[in-house]
Amino acid sequence: MNQNKLKWLYLLFLSLVWGSSFILMKKALIGLTALEMGALRIFISAIFLFVTGHKSLKKITSEEWKWIVVTAFLGTFFPVFLFAFAETQIDSAVVSILNSTTPLLTLLFGIVFFGTTLILNQILGVILGLLGTLALITLGAAINPDQNYFYSGLVLIASIGYAINVNIIKKKLQNVSAIAIATGNFLVIIIPAAAILLRTGYVNKPFISNPILLQSLGYVAILALLGTAVAKVLFNKLVQISDPVFSSSVTYVIPVVALTWGLLDNEKFHWLQGAAAFLILLGVFLVNGGRKKP
Repeated sequence: MNQNKLKWLYLLFLSLVWGSSFILMKKALIGLTALEMGALRIFISAIFLFVTGHKSLKKITSEEWKWIVVTAFLGTFFPVFLFAFAETQIDSAVVSILNSTTPLLTLLFGIVFFGTTLILNQILGVILGLLGTLALITLGAAINPDQNYFYSGLVLIASIGYAINVNIIKKKLQNVSAIAIATGNFLVIIIPAAAILLRTGYVNKPFISNPILLQSLGYVAILALLGTAVAKVLFNKLVQISDPVFSSSVTYVIPVVALTWGLLDNEKFHWLQGAAAFLILLGVFLVNGGRKKP
């Protein structure tokens, strides 16, 4: 399969997996705190990736390890906890919508710090996607006025981390395999995650006598293995075979999946939100459209 078709396949898979991640976080938070869920997600992912990808670490140079450490914290560690805290106050679908600012931020950081070339269709696509995102946010606020939108700032901070992360992977880690990047990332952050988990007192919880805790642990396990470990490898590969803006465009499709799950979980939904979601999908198409320069 050629890379053009492959990148769209990765985009679709990641959209489905990460779009489902928000409802998994919501369910996991029923029995766990935000700190527990975030730390567990990192710890389980790290164990899985180290077992499957530890051999790839030998090929990482000392210069590349510097960027591995930076991307570990900006692209995984901080966002995991920021999203967890955000979901304690905001619906899962709304959090996914706020995350759709990532492509715009990716383009802006790419222009300012990484010398990204401006392409007209990419700019139009990002703007259109952002307009669709703003429409979804406005509608969500109107439908759910009791939610604390102060926590939306946590999602925006996480999106900035993602934006810088994808630019670094494209510009500084292009020659490092996707599995090596992911394994190296989690090797760096497993120790602070384990320290946080121990501080929460998680290990002393009565799992055997509490089915809610067991269910929450199951949700985190699925989230960690599929939504974090496997998806992280595929996303790194996507960045390498496409470009940072197209890669971050996965966050445009994620809200469509997340909104569907939210509807099934009895979250409020309006047909206008569907119209706004269509604008987002159109934005994805334009981001990867023709190569006309302004």
